[in-house]
Amino acid sequence: MYVVIAGGGRIGRYIARDMERKRHDVTVIEQNSTRCEQLVTETSVLVIEGDACDVRYQEQAHVDRADVFVATTHDDENNLVACQLAKIEFGIKRTISRVNTPKNVEIFEKLGIEPVSSTRLISELIENEFSVGELIHLTTLKGGKVSLVEVRIPEDGREPRSVVDLHLPAESILVALFRGIETVIPRGDTQILAGDEVVALTGPENEDVLRARLVGE
Repeated sequence: MYVVIAGGGRIGRYIARDMERKRHDVTVIEQNSTRCEQLVTETSVLVIEGDACDVRYQEQAHVDRADVFVATTHDDENNLVACQLAKIEFGIKRTISRVNTPKNVEIFEKLGIEPVSSTRLISELIENEFSVGELIHLTTLKGGKVSLVEVRIPEDGREPRSVVDLHLPAESILVALFRGIETVIPRGDTQILAGDEVVALTGPENEDVLRARLVGE
């Protein structure tokens, strides 16, 4: 499958790395040069520095060959324009968009764009980098009963620790570790290293304990 992603912020990077890990072809269109450099460093996906609302950059990304177009920026108007451009100019049948303002969901749906909205995600994540050791919500599942979260392990020279030695809360599961360009599926003997980005599933009531165990507090 070929996926084109508009936006290389944290959400866009997460999707790009996940799709790459699953062996899909991915291109990311991002205006910010720093984010482009980070994507090039962390992944092997094709990165185009430019505005996804501009037909020139969608042409460079060969959107006409894409199976799905995904807009992930923090600006609903830009996401809408980028998706509409992909649909009208390049005939893309499936477009998915992050919707930051819940009241806009209906507009996207009426235009045939699949909306993804999470107020909690937007308020805590937006497109900004998060602090080392901070727990960030990526999304919620089961009506808010389960959270997909990410924690960046501090780079302070601490000793590696095995997952089994973390004594995580019973209702928490580590889903993946992002280590540079490497993606690790954690097991009991997997080592948690300084600088790892850890993605986990947990209940809201266990988030504080999970974060503390991961960062070693």
